[in-house]
Formats: sequence, structure tokens, C-alpha cells
Amino acid sequence: MPVTQIYLVRHGEPDYEPIDSRGLPGPAADSAPLSAVGMKQAEELADLLGGIRATYLVSSPYTRALHSAAIVGHRLALGVKVDHDLRDWSPDHTGLWRGVADVRAAQAEFEAYDGEWPDGIQRAWEPLSRVRERALAALARHTASTDGPVLAITHATVIRALTGERNTAHGAHEYYRYDPSATS
Repeated sequence: MPVTQIYLVRHGEPDYEPIDSRGLPGPAADSAPLSAVGMKQAEELADLLGGIRATYLVSSPYTRALHSAAIVGHRLALGVKVDHDLRDWSPDHTGLWRGVADVRAAQAEFEAYDGEWPDGIQRAWEPLSRVRERALAALARHTASTDGPVLAITHATVIRALTGERNTAHGAHEYYRYDPSATS
């Protein structure tokens, strides 16, 4: 099977004000749109990646990623596919987290354990290995139907799970060579 060029794109900067000002609980943060800066980042990213001749665009279902994908897709004349497995890392699989303090606590523990649960102890947060597993499953589904470069608009932890890169900025990307035979 051929290796597919994938550009893993972190969505633009989100605007959490509409969520925070309404006092919506933690998981509602996934509906935050892009800020004005985030929209500009998506436009600039589309211009930067226009030369790669991407043939396929897939996005996380979270609004900040979809908003980025809509901008990039429009500028590059690509339709947007959505895959739930490209979603962001979950700080609490129960969905009961309330706000940023809960997320920061989960992130601190996630980092303390380098992204994996301590031996024999399940945690509420999603381990990096599960993020990687579901992201690879999504890439397998979407690379099977194209023979050109793929843009995958997702989140920092998904990018980290696939590449090891810990500091992908909003609106930035990491190049990834997806080899389906290496994940079998």
C-alpha cells in the first residue's frame, strides 16, 4: 500500500467567550468558534498549503476545527469530510467536567504520567495511546479513498499522538507520512 502525505493541521485560535459568558459547562467548550485571529490563521494556512495540491480534507467534528476546515476548504475548493475520531483529547470520559480548572487538573496528571495511565490504574482522562489508535483508524478510512495529499484539521493532542510534536501552534501544521502497512 502506498504512503500518503498528510498535513496534520491544528485548528485556529478558538474564542471561548460565547461559552464562558453563558456559564455553559465544560463539554460545551467544544462548540466554541474561531476568534478573529483564528479565522486569519485559517486563511493564511490555506494560502500556505495551497501549493501542495491536497485532494482531500477531513476535520474533527468540534466547531473550532470545523470552522477552520470551512475556511481552508473554501479557499482550496475542497469539500470537508468529518470524522469523530479526529476529535480532541477527552479530559474526562464521563463528560462531567465543568470548566477550565477541571481540564487543567486532568492535563497536569496526563503530563505527569506522560500521557498514559499509571500501571493498573484507569483514569477519567483519555490516554495518548487511545488518541493515537482512533486517529490512525480515521486516517485509514480517509486515505483509502484518495491518492493525493490529505489535510486533516484536528487538535494539538491528536497531532502529538501521531507525531510526538508537543507544541503545534494554533493554525500551524505538522507533516506526517501515513503508512498503512506500519499500523497493521
